Amino acid sequence: MPVKPQRPCSYPSCPELTNERYCSKHQKEIESKYNKTSRPFKKLYNSRWYKLRKQFLLKHPLCEECKREGVVTAAEVVDHVIPHKGNEQLFWDESNWQSLCKHHHDIKTAKEDGRFGNKNEVYSYPWKKE
Repeated sequence: MPVKPQRPCSYPSCPELTNERYCSKHQKEIESKYNKTSRPFKKLYNSRWYKLRKQFLLKHPLCEECKREGVVTAAEVVDHVIPHKGNEQLFWDESNWQSLCKHHHDIKTAKEDGRFGNKNEVYSYPWKKE
């Protein structure tokens, strides 16, 4: 099978040829920047969260949104009712948690993050006037 020709790295002014989007040097740099900016609250989740999450799902095994709709669905995600945005007190407050199926969690998160036509700080552009 023919091999695709190499192309220049997508990093500005990098002449290296690669089969990927970035050369190996710049791929590491891009991944590092992405990890720092895409999940600023990652340290909260890389802690005792997984143990507490598992315990919470054992106590609350059904999706709260599905229950409201009269459907019985197993919960897969522990969601923060009020988004914590890095506030540790709100993050660890168990009264701010709810069990959701992945479908309902994805919908809720998308609405909060500004997708589905809800523009907020996550997807706003400061140079654009609305």
